Amino acid sequence: MCHQSVGLFARAIEEAGIPTLMLSAALDITSSVKPPRAVFVNFPLGHQAGKPCDPEGQTRILLDALHVLETATTPGTLVQLPYKWDEHDPLDSWEAEEMLHPSLV
Repeated sequence: MCHQSVGLFARAIEEAGIPTLMLSAALDITSSVKPPRAVFVNFPLGHQAGKPCDPEGQTRILLDALHVLETATTPGTLVQLPYKWDEHDPLDSWEAEEMLHPSLV
């Protein structure tokens, strides 16, 4: 499901009184949609909950996200988590590769 749709759904669900939190890998779209609460992880699309076969990393992301759900009091809160897809790649070169070959990342 696209980031824009999820953000809009989150708004409607919040209006019904149910707290929501969006995990995002598309900062620009999430910023423009302004869901009630969102966590951005600078990972390739489809991997915002963490890397495959990395339960420890996935757990850290999930716990950080749940902390935002508990503590965010301002509507439209967007928290950028500090995780990197590749700690040895300070330039996040996966982003350029994903733009050229989205299925390879």
